[in-house]
Amino acid sequence: MSRMHFGSPAGGRPVERLTIAAGELTARILTFGAALQDLRHAGVAHPLTLGSENLADYEGPMRTAGTIVGPVANRIAGATAMIDGQRHRFEANEGRNTIHGGSAGTQGKVWELRDEGPAHVTLGLTLADGEGGFPGTRRLTARFAAEAPARLTLTLMAETEAPTLINLANHSYWHLGGPGAPQELSSPADHYLPIDAEKLPTGEIARVEGTQFDFREPRPVGSQGYDHCLCLARARRPLTHAAELTGGGLRMTMETTELGLQVYDGRAGAGVALEAQGWPDAPNRPDFPSILLRPGERYEQITRWSFGRA
Repeated sequence: MSRMHFGSPAGGRPVERLTIAAGELTARILTFGAALQDLRHAGVAHPLTLGSENLADYEGPMRTAGTIVGPVANRIAGATAMIDGQRHRFEANEGRNTIHGGSAGTQGKVWELRDEGPAHVTLGLTLADGEGGFPGTRRLTARFAAEAPARLTLTLMAETEAPTLINLANHSYWHLGGPGAPQELSSPADHYLPIDAEKLPTGEIARVEGTQFDFREPRPVGSQGYDHCLCLARARRPLTHAAELTGGGLRMTMETTELGLQVYDGRAGAGVALEAQGWPDAPNRPDFPSILLRPGERYEQITRWSFGRA
């Protein structure tokens, strides 16, 4: 692994860029937001993900580009939720709702380097009790590991000192053929979550047949206005096939332990974000799988991306 200084946010610790490699993949990870800043496949001139060489972009318009968003990815309706009978209020940073944990989210923090090697890096972050309105001192880790011939695995873990909500997600924007190039997505999900005008789940768990959310056969993505959760499962499970993305002569296969796959292509020219996570607004939907984490439990999410020629 190689390390280089990437910049220093105002009043914050210096940010490093960490480079790991194995087989045909080279990945660059920032300690800011635990961001997958750049991913390269041998023989391909362009990066496979949206990134920037300027820290200021990650502090501003690219805050979610490749970062780990949380402590609760996606939206919480009304910026409030009940936890063990007590109502907690969070920052309303998207209208009346909370998205990606608010301004105190994991995507805007400098993580600590905990472990390193030629093909792996582990970052850690401690969130204070009450930060952003979320209870419990929480300890998070993010481990990126590259493996030959062309595979990258991300393991996210969390522990808490008080009952809390945890739903972390990697928010990389994928453009396998380069920015703006056409891509097609497929996924085995047979249900999805319809949304309302605020992009919150309506509560319905709908079948994909006959809709634009039926990805059981490949569909174009990139500018179709998706911001929806595909329902993969109702309980965390071993690594399972979640999606396949093709473009520019490459194929990316995505596996995850997670229950949902948020498909977002509303950022012009950025590609498509495929966010493995729990279902959005779960704390306010008793019929959705819970994202509650208690002391003594450990949250663990594994997501793996494998690359090859299409």
